[in-house]
Amino acid sequence: MSKAKLKIAVFASGSGTNAERFFEHFKNSAVAEVALVCCNNPEAYVLERAKNHRIPSLLFTNQELKEAQPVIEKLQKEAIDFVVLAGFLRLIPAALVEAYPDKIVNIHPALLPKWGGKGMYGSRVHEAVVQAKDLETGITIHYVNNQYDEGNIIFQASCPVSPEDGPEEVAQKVHKLEHEHYPRVVEQLLQKQMENSGN
Repeated sequence: MSKAKLKIAVFASGSGTNAERFFEHFKNSAVAEVALVCCNNPEAYVLERAKNHRIPSLLFTNQELKEAQPVIEKLQKEAIDFVVLAGFLRLIPAALVEAYPDKIVNIHPALLPKWGGKGMYGSRVHEAVVQAKDLETGITIHYVNNQYDEGNIIFQASCPVSPEDGPEEVAQKVHKLEHEHYPRVVEQLLQKQMENSGN
């Protein structure tokens, strides 16, 4: 009898390029599958990507997320084991963090604790890196807690920033790292969880 795969919910608010990497990576995974896409933006292109991959999606309002219970109930109904944030810009409420302890991860486009916190996302982070004349930046994959970008760090990867790089060049380098590492690191985490739970 084959082992049951773990079910991942991907939370995204925008275009969904990172989410799509998850769809592709876990298509052939023995460990887990992307079972649901959760989104708070009805215009987000990630919903189209999910449809193209035949992955069901859940659309909720920011108020429903804040209340948490409607979202938690849906995740439990779909038997979701693990939550991945892929370009999801809202703070995850405490009740949802408690419902999935150490089972929600996020990726931040900088080497935390640098350039993290409320309002620091996407191009804002890359602009800060360029303005500070940092010589390197990168990605941080971390567990989610009740504060922006403060959960325990799981993995970091860095890339050099050259003096002539603008925010767009930095963004390209960081996206490359995100696509290369995020699904792989999550799969390794889930593999460990499965082994620890004796599945």
